[in-house]
Amino acid sequence: QVQLVESGGGLVQAGGSLRLSCAASGRTFSNYAMGWFRQAPGKEREFVAAINRSGGSTLYAGSVKGRFTISRDNAKNTVYLQMNSLKPEDTAVYYCAAVFRLDMLVITTAANYDFWGQGTQVTVSS
Repeated sequence: QVQLVESGGGLVQAGGSLRLSCAASGRTFSNYAMGWFRQAPGKEREFVAAINRSGGSTLYAGSVKGRFTISRDNAKNTVYLQMNSLKPEDTAVYYCAAVFRLDMLVITTAANYDFWGQGTQVTVSS
C-alpha cells in the first residue's frame, strides 16, 4: 500500500500561483509513476500532469501546458505541482495518484493508477 497526502490547496485570485505537494509513504517512492488529476463540481475527473519514476519525463494536459509544472523529489518522497497563471476554470479538487511501474513510462490514464490521495481544494476567483 502507498499512502498519499496532498497539501497546498487554497483560494487564490486569477493570475496567481499555488504549489501543491503530495507526500507518499509506505513503499519505495521511486518505484512509482505519479500523476495529478482534478475534478470540478459536476464534471468528471480529468488528467492534469504526470511524471515518470525518475522525474526525467513529464506530460501535461493541453489546458495547463505552459502554466503548470510537475516535479518530484524521490529523496523526500514527494511530488509537486507548481501552478502559475491560474484561471477560474482551474478551480477543482486536485488529487495525486501513484502506480507501481517497472518501466520509465509516464502514465496519463486515471484507470491505470492504483493509489489516490484524498484531494485538496483549489479555488481561483475572478
